[in-house]
Amino acid sequence: MMINSLTSPTIAPPEHFISVQGLCKSFAGQPLYEDFNLDLPNNQLVSVFGPNGCGKSTLINMISGLIPIDRGEIWIHGKPIRRAKIGYVFQNYRDSMFPWMSAYDNIAYPLRVKGMAERDCRDRVERLIQTFNIRLDLKRYPYSFSGGQQQLVSILRALVADPEVLFLDEPFSALDFETTLFVRDKLQEIFMATGIPMLMVVHNLEEAVFLADTVLLLSKRPTHLVEAVPFTVPRPRTPDTLTSAEFIEVSRHCLEIFRQEMRK
Repeated sequence: MMINSLTSPTIAPPEHFISVQGLCKSFAGQPLYEDFNLDLPNNQLVSVFGPNGCGKSTLINMISGLIPIDRGEIWIHGKPIRRAKIGYVFQNYRDSMFPWMSAYDNIAYPLRVKGMAERDCRDRVERLIQTFNIRLDLKRYPYSFSGGQQQLVSILRALVADPEVLFLDEPFSALDFETTLFVRDKLQEIFMATGIPMLMVVHNLEEAVFLADTVLLLSKRPTHLVEAVPFTVPRPRTPDTLTSAEFIEVSRHCLEIFRQEMRK
């Protein structure tokens, strides 16, 4: 059964969970994005893939409000960024957590900052843990967990405040292959259970295609959207998905576009 929210349901969201219009951003006088436009359909997991230095992480940092833009408009579920509830999973999960707090307190931190009563805070965290069948001893400190377990804790922290959209900046880049498979499966489980739309930067094409409903292929800078490639294999996706005809064809198509951009 789909769990749309950890709290009571709200009114139906607009057609796009993210809408970007006329986005411009330069660094040291060099344009990175010029008149960039993007509309992402609701209820999707979207991955961002492109050449090194094209501004993939910068894009989601601007959309999430972490980096200011020079010009343009960004809307999340039809609202300006400042009114939207977002969750963010950082690339460097170790540095993003408080080492002096237990894993449980790290997860609960966003609720306590908002001033939620401790009993309500505890109920929300426990419900999250039960929903995703988390079997970690969350009384331990983050550094005592494996890399994949630490990344899972950081994902739970991003989810606990019931965000309208979840941003993930290269969530697998610091993980070994075995741990990547664990986190990838858990992330898919979370997406299927919550329906929270996600925008994720990845540097590995297999991961970009495997998890996504849509793969955004970016160009070299000044960066524009080359193509939004759909991947419609039903969930849950399994290792067998990697050998399916559609996965192979979508991966081949994305790789060809990537190579074309690199030759420019």
